[in-house]
Amino acid sequence: MKLPRAFALVLMIGLLSTHGWAQQNSDDGSIHVWPVHGNVYLLVGAGSNITLSVGKDGVLMVDSGQAQMSDKVIAAIQEFTRQRDPNGPALPVRYIINTSVDADHTGGNQKIAESSLFKPLEGGEMIIAHDNVLAGMADAPEKAKPTHTYETEQYKLNRFFNGEGVQVIHMPAAHTDGDSIVWFRFSDVISTGDLFTDSYPIIDLEKGGSIQGLLEALNRIIDLVFPEFRVQGGTMLIPGHGRISDLTDLAYYRDMVTIVRDRVQDMVKRGMTLDQVKAAKLTADFDPIYGKRPGFSDRFVEAVYRSLNQKH
Repeated sequence: MKLPRAFALVLMIGLLSTHGWAQQNSDDGSIHVWPVHGNVYLLVGAGSNITLSVGKDGVLMVDSGQAQMSDKVIAAIQEFTRQRDPNGPALPVRYIINTSVDADHTGGNQKIAESSLFKPLEGGEMIIAHDNVLAGMADAPEKAKPTHTYETEQYKLNRFFNGEGVQVIHMPAAHTDGDSIVWFRFSDVISTGDLFTDSYPIIDLEKGGSIQGLLEALNRIIDLVFPEFRVQGGTMLIPGHGRISDLTDLAYYRDMVTIVRDRVQDMVKRGMTLDQVKAAKLTADFDPIYGKRPGFSDRFVEAVYRSLNQKH
């Protein structure tokens, strides 16, 4: 049956928004920059998503990607910011905020901090993270480590940047014990780090993560989001990996994590072993969406099982 042209166009736009421009998580070694809201952009292809605030005050980066991608990230930022004034210099990077200790989020810190592109504001912060990220990077080179850390529930950038307040919020005992989200208040964009991704979550028990902490973090982010229409649009979310998202995507992800947690918990209460729990294929109905990376479903189920069995 031939679709009416208007309906076909709507369908095509829907497919593009779900799987196209926002999905770009380059596997070809190239870097892409996509607009999100206001001053905020998404840089993809660096191993993890990098959020950029770009404006008159310069560039703020949320996460820095893998170390081996640093040169390409620096070149991409230079090229992108020169588009504002082709005859002028590239905008300087003023801040880096790390959402976790993971190497694909902190790996570019050193090279970017040592580059001519990195020009912190006088008296301002440089590399910002929760104190537990600094503790986890004790063996890293000095230039790679956070220079300013916080231990409280939240941290506010010390000045208005590119016309808005930037708020860093700690999400304890979730993916790790040092997770932060970054909220761009005027642009209404939240960078979630690996609390929310395009695959099953990684709960790093050795670094203080837990299933309950992850669910509390996801619910906290949901509380911060303002949808525009039927839980779509409105506040935009930049996950640690995957496409630009909104409340619908996040709520579905939270529900998936909750359902898998409840299924594992039921089997734990019945005294089943980890092998039995894995054999039950508790994520089968979610695998087509979140199980595209080999081994991630079993890894998630095992982390949930071990987290529920931890002694408190």
